Amino acid sequence: MPATPTVPPPTPDSLSTSLKRNIQALEARREQQAASATLEARIAARITAFTGSMWFVYIHLVGYGAWILLNTGIIPGMPKFDPSFVILAMEASVEAIFLSTFVLITQNRMADAANKRADLDLQISLLTEHELTKLVDLVTGIRARLDLDPVPTPEIEEIRKDVAPEAVLDAIEARQKAD
Repeated sequence: MPATPTVPPPTPDSLSTSLKRNIQALEARREQQAASATLEARIAARITAFTGSMWFVYIHLVGYGAWILLNTGIIPGMPKFDPSFVILAMEASVEAIFLSTFVLITQNRMADAANKRADLDLQISLLTEHELTKLVDLVTGIRARLDLDPVPTPEIEEIRKDVAPEAVLDAIEARQKAD
Protein backbone atom coordinates (compact mmCIF):
# COMPACT_ATOMS: atom_id res chain seq x y z
CA MET A 1 0.00 0.00 0.00
CA PRO A 2 1.51 3.37 -0.96
CA ALA A 3 2.26 5.84 1.80
CA THR A 4 -0.12 8.77 2.05
CA PRO A 5 0.56 12.22 3.45
CA THR A 6 -2.44 11.92 5.72
CA VAL A 7 -3.15 9.95 8.84
CA PRO A 8 -6.47 8.94 10.33
CA PRO A 9 -7.93 11.47 12.75
CA PRO A 10 -7.31 10.82 16.43
CA THR A 11 -10.14 9.48 18.52
CA PRO A 12 -11.53 11.98 21.05
CA ASP A 13 -10.19 9.98 24.00
CA SER A 14 -6.65 10.13 22.59
CA LEU A 15 -6.53 13.94 22.59
CA SER A 16 -4.00 15.48 24.96
CA THR A 17 -5.16 16.84 28.30
CA SER A 18 -4.15 20.33 27.28
CA LEU A 19 -6.11 20.12 24.01
CA LYS A 20 -9.19 18.82 25.85
CA ARG A 21 -8.89 21.70 28.33
CA ASN A 22 -8.60 24.21 25.48
CA ILE A 23 -11.70 22.80 23.78
CA GLN A 24 -13.64 23.01 27.05
CA ALA A 25 -12.46 26.59 27.60
CA LEU A 26 -13.58 27.60 24.10
CA GLU A 27 -16.96 25.94 24.57
CA ALA A 28 -17.40 27.65 27.94
CA ARG A 29 -16.48 31.02 26.40
CA ARG A 30 -18.99 30.56 23.57
CA GLU A 31 -21.70 29.61 26.06
CA GLN A 32 -20.84 32.64 28.21
CA GLN A 33 -20.95 34.96 25.20
CA ALA A 34 -24.27 33.51 24.08
CA ALA A 35 -25.70 33.91 27.59
CA SER A 36 -24.47 37.50 27.87
CA ALA A 37 -25.97 38.56 24.53
CA THR A 38 -28.68 41.17 24.78
CA LEU A 39 -32.30 40.17 24.22
CA GLU A 40 -32.28 42.12 20.96
CA ALA A 41 -29.16 40.32 19.73
CA ARG A 42 -30.65 36.91 20.60
CA ILE A 43 -33.91 37.80 18.81
CA ALA A 44 -31.99 39.02 15.75
CA ALA A 45 -29.89 35.83 15.71
CA ARG A 46 -33.00 33.64 15.86
CA ILE A 47 -34.73 35.59 13.11
CA THR A 48 -31.60 35.42 10.97
CA ALA A 49 -31.31 31.67 11.58
CA PHE A 50 -34.94 31.14 10.60
CA THR A 51 -34.77 33.35 7.51
CA GLY A 52 -31.74 31.39 6.38
CA SER A 53 -33.67 28.11 6.49
CA MET A 54 -35.62 26.19 3.89
CA TRP A 55 -38.79 26.55 6.03
CA PHE A 56 -38.63 30.28 5.38
CA VAL A 57 -38.41 29.58 1.64
CA TYR A 58 -41.33 27.13 1.76
CA ILE A 59 -43.52 29.56 3.70
CA HIS A 60 -42.77 32.30 1.18
CA LEU A 61 -43.41 30.00 -1.77
CA VAL A 62 -46.83 29.15 -0.36
CA GLY A 63 -47.68 32.70 0.76
CA TYR A 64 -46.50 34.56 -2.33
CA GLY A 65 -47.73 31.78 -4.60
CA ALA A 66 -51.22 31.98 -3.10
CA TRP A 67 -51.18 35.79 -3.33
CA ILE A 68 -50.23 35.64 -7.00
CA LEU A 69 -52.76 32.93 -7.81
CA LEU A 70 -55.56 34.85 -6.10
CA ASN A 71 -54.72 38.12 -7.83
CA THR A 72 -54.27 36.72 -11.33
CA GLY A 73 -57.79 35.27 -11.35
CA ILE A 74 -56.65 31.66 -11.76
CA ILE A 75 -58.78 30.55 -8.80
CA PRO A 76 -62.44 31.05 -9.85
CA GLY A 77 -64.77 32.78 -7.43
CA MET A 78 -62.00 34.46 -5.44
CA PRO A 79 -62.00 38.24 -5.63
CA LYS A 80 -58.80 40.03 -6.62
CA PHE A 81 -57.64 42.26 -3.77
CA ASP A 82 -54.27 43.35 -5.23
CA PRO A 83 -54.54 43.10 -9.02
CA SER A 84 -51.54 45.38 -9.65
CA PHE A 85 -49.42 43.59 -7.00
CA VAL A 86 -48.53 46.94 -5.41
CA ILE A 87 -49.40 45.70 -1.92
CA LEU A 88 -47.35 42.55 -2.47
CA ALA A 89 -44.36 44.58 -3.66
CA MET A 90 -44.65 46.96 -0.71
CA GLU A 91 -44.90 44.07 1.77
CA ALA A 92 -41.89 42.34 0.21
CA SER A 93 -39.90 45.60 0.33
CA VAL A 94 -40.67 46.24 3.99
CA GLU A 95 -39.86 42.62 4.83
CA ALA A 96 -36.54 42.93 2.98
CA ILE A 97 -35.64 46.06 4.96
CA PHE A 98 -36.26 44.33 8.28
CA LEU A 99 -34.60 41.07 7.28
CA SER A 100 -31.46 42.83 6.04
CA THR A 101 -31.30 44.74 9.33
CA PHE A 102 -31.53 41.50 11.33
CA VAL A 103 -28.82 39.95 9.17
CA LEU A 104 -26.57 42.98 9.69
CA ILE A 105 -27.08 42.86 13.46
CA THR A 106 -26.11 39.19 13.48
CA GLN A 107 -23.13 39.80 11.19
CA ASN A 108 -21.89 42.61 13.44
CA ARG A 109 -22.02 40.28 16.43
CA MET A 110 -20.23 37.56 14.48
CA ALA A 111 -17.59 40.05 13.30
CA ASP A 112 -17.00 41.13 16.89
CA ALA A 113 -16.46 37.50 17.92
CA ALA A 114 -14.13 36.97 14.92
CA ASN A 115 -12.12 40.05 15.90
CA LYS A 116 -11.73 38.71 19.43
CA ARG A 117 -10.53 35.35 18.06
CA ALA A 118 -8.10 37.14 15.72
CA ASP A 119 -6.73 39.13 18.67
CA LEU A 120 -6.30 35.91 20.63
CA ASP A 121 -4.54 34.27 17.66
CA LEU A 122 -2.20 37.25 17.38
CA GLN A 123 -1.42 37.20 21.09
CA ILE A 124 -0.66 33.48 20.98
CA SER A 125 1.51 33.92 17.88
CA LEU A 126 3.46 36.74 19.53
CA LEU A 127 3.89 34.70 22.70
CA THR A 128 5.07 31.72 20.66
CA GLU A 129 7.54 33.93 18.79
CA HIS A 130 8.89 35.30 22.06
CA GLU A 131 9.18 31.82 23.58
CA LEU A 132 10.96 30.53 20.48
CA THR A 133 13.47 33.37 20.77
CA LYS A 134 14.13 32.47 24.40
CA LEU A 135 14.39 28.78 23.53
CA VAL A 136 17.03 29.50 20.86
CA ASP A 137 18.98 31.52 23.44
CA LEU A 138 18.73 28.62 25.87
CA VAL A 139 19.90 26.04 23.33
CA THR A 140 22.75 28.34 22.27
CA GLY A 141 23.77 28.66 25.92
CA ILE A 142 23.67 24.88 26.35
CA ARG A 143 25.87 24.44 23.26
CA ALA A 144 28.36 26.95 24.68
CA ARG A 145 28.31 25.33 28.12
CA LEU A 146 29.01 21.92 26.56
CA ASP A 147 31.86 23.46 24.52
CA LEU A 148 30.22 22.42 21.27
CA ASP A 149 31.13 24.31 18.16
CA PRO A 150 28.52 26.96 17.54
CA VAL A 151 26.67 26.73 14.28
CA PRO A 152 26.00 30.37 13.53
CA THR A 153 23.70 30.74 10.60
CA PRO A 154 21.84 33.80 9.45
CA GLU A 155 18.57 32.00 10.24
CA ILE A 156 19.58 31.26 13.84
CA GLU A 157 20.76 34.83 14.36
CA GLU A 158 17.47 36.07 12.93
CA ILE A 159 15.45 33.79 15.24
CA ARG A 160 17.38 35.10 18.26
CA LYS A 161 15.86 38.55 17.72
CA ASP A 162 12.55 39.37 19.38
CA VAL A 163 9.79 40.46 17.01
CA ALA A 164 8.35 43.93 17.51
CA PRO A 165 4.68 43.78 16.48
CA GLU A 166 4.65 47.51 15.77
CA ALA A 167 7.48 47.12 13.25
CA VAL A 168 5.69 44.24 11.54
CA LEU A 169 2.45 46.24 11.30
CA ASP A 170 4.36 49.27 9.98
CA ALA A 171 6.04 47.12 7.31
CA ILE A 172 2.68 45.60 6.26
CA GLU A 173 1.05 49.04 6.03
CA ALA A 174 4.00 50.45 4.06
CA ARG A 175 3.79 47.58 1.60
CA GLN A 176 0.03 48.02 1.19
CA LYS A 177 0.50 51.72 0.48
CA ALA A 178 3.19 50.91 -2.12
CA ASP A 179 0.83 48.51 -3.94
